[in-house]
Amino acid sequence: MDSALALASANLLSPMVLFFVLGLLASLARSDLSIPEAIAKGMSLYLMLAIGFKGGASVAQNGVDATLLWSLLAGVVLSAAIPLIAFGALTLTTSLPRVDAAAIAAHYGSISIVTFLAAVQALQTAGIAHEGYMVAVAAAMETPAIIVALWLARKGGGGMDSGTLREVLLNGSIVVLLGSFAIGWITGADGLKSIAPFIVDPFKGVLCLFLLDMGLIAGRGLRDARSSLTLPLVGFGIYMPLIGAVLGLVAAHLIGLSLGGTALLITLCASASYIAVPAALRLALPEARPAIYLPLSLGVTFPFNLTLGIPLYLILASLFH
Repeated sequence: MDSALALASANLLSPMVLFFVLGLLASLARSDLSIPEAIAKGMSLYLMLAIGFKGGASVAQNGVDATLLWSLLAGVVLSAAIPLIAFGALTLTTSLPRVDAAAIAAHYGSISIVTFLAAVQALQTAGIAHEGYMVAVAAAMETPAIIVALWLARKGGGGMDSGTLREVLLNGSIVVLLGSFAIGWITGADGLKSIAPFIVDPFKGVLCLFLLDMGLIAGRGLRDARSSLTLPLVGFGIYMPLIGAVLGLVAAHLIGLSLGGTALLITLCASASYIAVPAALRLALPEARPAIYLPLSLGVTFPFNLTLGIPLYLILASLFH
């Protein structure tokens, strides 16, 4: 227990979290600090490429086993089930229209790759190993939640056509994650060694700068959506990740994941998308209100996960592994 608390404390005081807090406070104070959008997109691509490649190289080194297949299946099932729970909770506690409740539910069934990256970095800092294929699980959890949410929004009827499905499956984050994962798998340890100066050494610095930008965006979202984020919604943005975390913990225990893998699956189930899902919903569910679902996932749940959630999930994994 003491080691878990020490790990949680170290994460709270890590440069990544503190840079996020800096961006959040600067935005709330209306500082003119900003990062150009093109640079932010470039950093996002870099981070997804790096984590995908390293995950594929790890699988090449350790091989494919039944645990990998069960983990992928669990990720898909959880991504489809969590939106149903989130939709039910929103229906019971708020008066949101069905379409808005379904849109929010999609965010909490899908995942935040940046939250995942922060958890990976926390494990690496603590010297805790994890299954490299968890990045593939993260990619598998992007889409099912969107499909289920569209079904909920349409009351089970014709929520997604072939064009929208293609847009979702070819979402840039999924393509980069799976593509770099495949390349890392093909090239293995030799491939990782050859580009380590690019994807290993600069990783922490780029993540710090990216989280500074995320803090700025989260602060702007909170300022602009004060009237939309009611108390029941803010409460949902905090307790829903905890529900997802418990489901992830149960699944990890049943699969038999390592301590690090357990912490990552818990984090994935507790995170909320703010990149892939909003992009898909703009096409598939344009009547849903971004002024509600985006500040909730990015302005409430993301800061909660980054500052308090990840340490808590590491403690859960340590206690129940």
